[in-house]
Amino acid sequence: MLLPPEERSAILALKAAGNTVFTRLEETGLEFLTQLAQANTQEILALDADSTRSNCWKSSQQARAAIDAVIQLAPSQK
Repeated sequence: MLLPPEERSAILALKAAGNTVFTRLEETGLEFLTQLAQANTQEILALDADSTRSNCWKSSQQARAAIDAVIQLAPSQK
């Protein structure tokens, strides 16, 4: 599932987020940033852990910071 190009650009413009964060968000089934407006970081990291069958991202402070930044971006994309 691909995010719209303008949402992809907004995510990639975040200091904490990059291609890996973008790819992992898509792998969790995310279609639009507005879906994240009500989400929390732990939910997103848990979804990623389930989809990748790996807990390393779930315990990463850098990953948490990146997802926090994307969640903060989400309401501005409505």
